Amino acid sequence: MNQENTKKNDFSKGSVVGGILSLAVPMTLAQLINILYNIIDRMYIGRLPENATLSLTGLGLCLPVITIVIAHANLFGMGGAPLCSIARGRGHLKEAETIMGNSFCLLLLSGTALTVLGLLFKRPLLMLFGASDATLPFADEYLTIYLCGSLFVMIGLGMNSFINSQGFGKTGMLTVLIGAILNIILDPIFIFVLDMGIRGAAIATVLSQAASALWTFSFLTGRRTILNLRPSGLKLRFDIVRQIIALGMSGFIMAVTNGAVQIACNASLSYYGGDLYVGVMTILNSIREIVTMPVSGITNGAQPVIGFNYGAQQYDRVKKAIGFMSAACIGYTALIWITLHLLPEFFIRLFTEETALIEAAVPSMRIYFFGFFFMSLQFSGQSAFTALGKAKHAIFFSLLRKAFIVVPLTILLPHFFMPQINGVFVAEPISNLLGGTASFVTMLFVVRKECRSHLAAQSK
Repeated sequence: MNQENTKKNDFSKGSVVGGILSLAVPMTLAQLINILYNIIDRMYIGRLPENATLSLTGLGLCLPVITIVIAHANLFGMGGAPLCSIARGRGHLKEAETIMGNSFCLLLLSGTALTVLGLLFKRPLLMLFGASDATLPFADEYLTIYLCGSLFVMIGLGMNSFINSQGFGKTGMLTVLIGAILNIILDPIFIFVLDMGIRGAAIATVLSQAASALWTFSFLTGRRTILNLRPSGLKLRFDIVRQIIALGMSGFIMAVTNGAVQIACNASLSYYGGDLYVGVMTILNSIREIVTMPVSGITNGAQPVIGFNYGAQQYDRVKKAIGFMSAACIGYTALIWITLHLLPEFFIRLFTEETALIEAAVPSMRIYFFGFFFMSLQFSGQSAFTALGKAKHAIFFSLLRKAFIVVPLTILLPHFFMPQINGVFVAEPISNLLGGTASFVTMLFVVRKECRSHLAAQSK
């Protein structure tokens, strides 16, 4: 273990805001870069000389499966990383290394299983997600290649959480920067120069993810890290596995329910509006990924600071960290809502120049992003629960917004709107209002009660 870095990355000292920003800024940049993996693919695919809309829609049909892969990376990566932060705050570094090793082993096992199962059932899954005879070949081509590289996604994304949790925000940024730069270079070569179309986009993505995974593994087994990935830590311990899964279940459920929402939306839009509106939803999902990136950066940057100070029993610093995180997220998303409402066509044209797609996407976008700042309440509340190890609260609010609000509304609301496709898009802002408010208000009560009880215990 690197003792110098252990002292340097002690979040119980110095400015709380400075500690969050030291992680949030590079992590936000990393989020932006990470989004480029799929966003750049969609930008290039949307400009193919032939079958651009069908290819873009085909890629959109693959998003639920991609989301499920990411969900498993979140389950074991984001489940283990906060536990590492809490253990490190308590000074239990050997325990923190064991948690990291167990998470790595779980990522390997689940990544292998997902690859095999995904390849076996990809075609019926794509049909379930709303694929038509016209879009199925494009979706199948992309998904087959992507699944062959899903293990790289698991390692790169899942284990990068442990780099960030130790305070190495810039190194974590490099993890995704390496892959993104390689993807930017390879995409036009495979898609246009080698004339491989959507298959070329998938190959470029897999090669880029492989480079990120190699960098992550190299750093965590090297000398610069505080916690090392060691063979002794790979032996699974039931008590640690249970804690990792319990805490990671929040991020897992959020990602899986995102996939469920995508499935419900694609199926409903395909029924009420055809392939055109599945393409619209692909664009809206892409824009949402871009604009939510700073929120993810801030909340992910705050989690190690909150968790470390919670483990070190520095409860005033915990409250300051949560307050700054929440205010920054709410302010940013309010500004973004105004921007998206005023300039929808600017963002849509990043992905397509087809007139019919643009005309359909503009009104849909204004509905979909209405009251966008309520979404930040969900992120802030859930991130605080995860950082404090409150697995049950984090899981409940993950399920509440997506599974119990968005999916039912996506199915029901089209019966009450004309045109019916508007009912699909309006489900999102309603869920942000209801689910986000419930999560945030509950988090405030829980944190206040938790801090008061610990302070009372210390004073006795």
